[in-house]
Amino acid sequence: MTDNVYRVDTTARLAQWRIDGLGSSTYRKSDSFKIGKWNWRLVLEKNRHLLVKLYPEISSLNNKDSPPIASFIIQVVCSLGGRTTLVHPEIRDKQLKSSDDFVWAIDVPLGGKFIIDVEFLDLKTASPNGGESCSVWTEHFTHKYSQATALSSIGKMLSESIHTDIIINASDGSIGAHWAVLAARSPVFKTMFSHDLKEKEMSVINISDMSIETCQVFLNYIYGNIIDQDFITHRLDLLRAADKYDIMDLKDACHESLLDDIDTNNVLERLQNASLYHLPKLMICCMRYLVKFGKIFDILEDFTMFIQSADRELIGEVFNEVLSVWKGF
Repeated sequence: MTDNVYRVDTTARLAQWRIDGLGSSTYRKSDSFKIGKWNWRLVLEKNRHLLVKLYPEISSLNNKDSPPIASFIIQVVCSLGGRTTLVHPEIRDKQLKSSDDFVWAIDVPLGGKFIIDVEFLDLKTASPNGGESCSVWTEHFTHKYSQATALSSIGKMLSESIHTDIIINASDGSIGAHWAVLAARSPVFKTMFSHDLKEKEMSVINISDMSIETCQVFLNYIYGNIIDQDFITHRLDLLRAADKYDIMDLKDACHESLLDDIDTNNVLERLQNASLYHLPKLMICCMRYLVKFGKIFDILEDFTMFIQSADRELIGEVFNEVLSVWKGF
């Protein structure tokens, strides 16, 4: 039996398995084939009836709790005695998790060559928060084209100063922006613009604690234009801005980034920022670096200066960590 016996031919939504007769075989499983996001298998089992099974491979699921919700038409085309087609009733929005979720028992005896033909009408993934399921094909195109183009266009509004209606005055320069974009991205800006404050009346926002360079990077993030290196260079200033203007995705991005390159030159500053901006993972990582890994010995002079000026509560947390790890240090 050659490998071609198990091969399933596919296009974007169609799969065909050509069977040159089962002979004495009572079980046959196809090679895996990919449709949508998943790898699939077809299985034939012969006992009193011929059973046709269709299922996704569990190992191919990105999230085992979110198997595909499938709509499809499956039919068997038999060439014996002229072309005969057996069609299963259309399957709509059926969640397939295992080989037992779709089983078609065929009573008609099949001899000779036949084709199992599966046309996928739609494949959906369940929403993780219980909302409406989403087609993987619709999702693909909206993400690839519509969302990417929209994000690029919004970024262009900033970079090309298209119809700006607000001026942001930083400490050493000014830049134009858009009320609507700022309000959509920041609850603080939204509140500011909703209460007829002087900023709205004058179409000016004064951010005196931010340089124009940092302000430009901050706006680039808000508009989706940010460059990775600019983010890394300005992440502490961006963290401060994210906390001040309640932009949680930016705060989370800064938090995650600050975990990656803790060293003796920055650990005390990171620890201070973790306490100031309530960043628990950063706090834990800095504590472990200093105490469990003993790096506090490498910066004793800096640490002595740190405890003279740092927040008392933070210092207490550091010494509690020292006591719990070193047992009598």
